Amino acid sequence: MELLLATLFSLFSIVDPPGALPVYVSLTADLDKKQRNRLALHTSLYFLLILVGFFLAGTYILSFFGLSVYAMRIAGGMVLLSTGFGLMGTNFSRHRGYNEAVQADAASRSEIAFTPMAMPLLSGPGSISYLIMQFKQHPEWSERLIILLAILAMGGLVWLSLRTAPLLFRIFGAGGLSAIARIMGFLVVALGVQFIVDGLVHLVEVIE
Repeated sequence: MELLLATLFSLFSIVDPPGALPVYVSLTADLDKKQRNRLALHTSLYFLLILVGFFLAGTYILSFFGLSVYAMRIAGGMVLLSTGFGLMGTNFSRHRGYNEAVQADAASRSEIAFTPMAMPLLSGPGSISYLIMQFKQHPEWSERLIILLAILAMGGLVWLSLRTAPLLFRIFGAGGLSAIARIMGFLVVALGVQFIVDGLVHLVEVIE
């Protein structure tokens, strides 16, 4: 249970579904409720496929590039630092790669579930690198199954957030969602620092 909650909480902080809601509400303003619900479901499914895929491929990615788990922890920590500082900034969507070009492309699409919603707004380098590290650090499949359950739960939270996006946007407003994103960003920065420290400590122990 401790691993499940820790993984879920870390993923929620990194993914930060509330931060993506303003973009989602803007992109779906012309859709009816049925279409928005279908889009929310498709986005959460794509999100799950991306994260589960990278999680299960984690060891192969590290082996292919000849990377140690310590180097991955340091690099992943740096990515999380960047993600966290981006969340603490003033423009969540731009930091996640949702720029003018992506916005124009999204406006011309009839299906926005995969891009830009599932990627890059919800799943990105931060969550992917975090899960690759988790796979390597937990070699027992009993633990990996718990992490998979946390990913599934995260997918459910993404679906719930998008399903209730108009209501949440009315309740919290852009300012409230921005405040939540900043809090999540601070936690992600702390997580990134912890990963970097752990990676450096292990490298020093190996060298000695």
